[in-house]
Amino acid sequence: MTGDHARNTASMQSSLRCGAMTRNGTSCRAPAIKGKQRCRMHGGARRSGAPGGNRNAWKHGLFTRDAIQERKRIDSLLDEAQQLLKEMT
Repeated sequence: MTGDHARNTASMQSSLRCGAMTRNGTSCRAPAIKGKQRCRMHGGARRSGAPGGNRNAWKHGLFTRDAIQERKRIDSLLDEAQQLLKEMT
């Protein structure tokens, strides 16, 4: 900018930087939010991040013990049906 007035940028220059990596592999150059290690764009803002209780980790049920046992029973029934069809032909 043009102008002859003094700017106090020392606090901005000396502040901690965000620790996130950008898409091109360099580190983010934005200042971190006070008391946090990330900038406002990478998770330092209020209410950012995963919800409380880690609801993002809920299972869909595909690999639960019951589902695995049910698939094994179905596979064995299909194998028996195929054996029966081979014997009939």
